[in-house]
Amino acid sequence: MALKPIRRSKLRAWLGVRYYRFRRYTEWWLSDDKVARARSRNLLPHVIAEHRSPLLRQLKDVDMWLQHNKITNLKLAVSRIDSLILQPGETFSFWRLVGRPSRRKGYVDGMILHYGKFKHGVGGGLCQLTNLLYWMALHSPLEIRERHRHSYDVFPDSGRTQPFGSGATCSYNYLDLKLYNPGDEPVQLHVFLDDENLVGELRAASPSLHRYEVYEREHQITREYWGGHIRHNLIYRRIYNLNGELIEDSYVTENHALMMYEPLLEAGDASKCE
Repeated sequence: MALKPIRRSKLRAWLGVRYYRFRRYTEWWLSDDKVARARSRNLLPHVIAEHRSPLLRQLKDVDMWLQHNKITNLKLAVSRIDSLILQPGETFSFWRLVGRPSRRKGYVDGMILHYGKFKHGVGGGLCQLTNLLYWMALHSPLEIRERHRHSYDVFPDSGRTQPFGSGATCSYNYLDLKLYNPGDEPVQLHVFLDDENLVGELRAASPSLHRYEVYEREHQITREYWGGHIRHNLIYRRIYNLNGELIEDSYVTENHALMMYEPLLEAGDASKCE
């Protein structure tokens, strides 16, 4: 997989986005998915998965005002999904719930990764939320029906606490995150911001019967014929019962990303679109 960057004209890119958005709208119209929409202020009693990520990070060559604007965007998106109940057989769709970010709705310019570079755009920074939701889903019984990997590896690994490629990018509306509840009990999303972090919980009526471990295999960096470096790995998940016995060890996904820094560079931050 070469992943050699393809430079497209602005017109080609504009038309491409409109085409994929139209195709997604058509899919929504024809889909028979039962999309979760009901919310409850009463939180289910048991936390079955949780995660948090810092709201502000000093990223190389990224102005901090984009980080602060991101917080505004996250608050608006969180308000659309917090306390959502996924009943058995229902699907969570990030964009069908959050809707299209716009200035009219209060969204502001935040950081967007575009062909491996930074730019600012309305609603930028929301992939920190999809990253968090995806990571929690990997540690729960929820099934991941749609997830899109980051195509570019922008920041070196200093401070990384999760395997490379364990996030989920998003772009309205054609790059969605969809989670499905295959169980026989509801699962509730509880997402909020505190003073320093974006915080997420998956809650249920009963305690979790399993422990989940997400890890990578076959991590490698390849030098391509055209001069760039591509980073690859496979993501797997182990599931243990309450006695610590391994009951499943299964493949989740594979990742390929064009590296935007020298492979041996150590300085920097490992965040992805945060």
